Amino acid sequence: MLKKYIKTGILLIVLGVPVFVFLFLKFFGENKFDLPHYFPELDASGEVKVVKGDTAFIKAPDFQLKAQDGEVFSYKKGGITIVSFFFSRCGTICPITNKNLLRVAENFKSDSLVSILSLTVDPIYDTPEVLKKYANELGANYKRWMFLTGDKKYIYDLAIKGFKLPVSDASDYDKNIVDIDQTFIHSDKLLLIDKFGHFRGIYEGTNKSEIERLVVEIKVLLKDK
Repeated sequence: MLKKYIKTGILLIVLGVPVFVFLFLKFFGENKFDLPHYFPELDASGEVKVVKGDTAFIKAPDFQLKAQDGEVFSYKKGGITIVSFFFSRCGTICPITNKNLLRVAENFKSDSLVSILSLTVDPIYDTPEVLKKYANELGANYKRWMFLTGDKKYIYDLAIKGFKLPVSDASDYDKNIVDIDQTFIHSDKLLLIDKFGHFRGIYEGTNKSEIERLVVEIKVLLKDK
């Protein structure tokens, strides 16, 4: 009889421990997943800048451009932002990237903290009217997805100096280039920027698995109070 009680007790313990662990983690545990920071700030000598023992990271620049509705759009830190560079006549990486971004926009269409900013690298052609037509044909009619245009040099400086992405107009160096996809050289990278302006993710816009990672990591930032 004693052996029977001992076996029963052991069985209850074996069955009860996982339940106890689950309840403890549910009510007292905290599952914390933090995203890395990108682009450390450098001092005058080229060394990584450290402030109060922590590495300092650069922040995305504030800027103003004109949106597809013709209104001036001002970017300022405070929300979660995805930044990309494209142009409407692009026939290679841009259509794929922007179709992938449709999924991101759809996932967060009800969240006022998440915005997508797509800056054209062909601003002379890509007027607000052209961008509005492009957005409509793409189906990107989301309140917080802005297609932006403006002064070419200003945008190129933003891309290279502010967002650390390559961009170039090859026709500035070779007037014989006529293929539009060979004219404007830019990256398919998407940048994830947090509410402080820090860069928290870099993704291949043409890669669906990278887009899935972007969606997950946006949710991580949204949970980070």
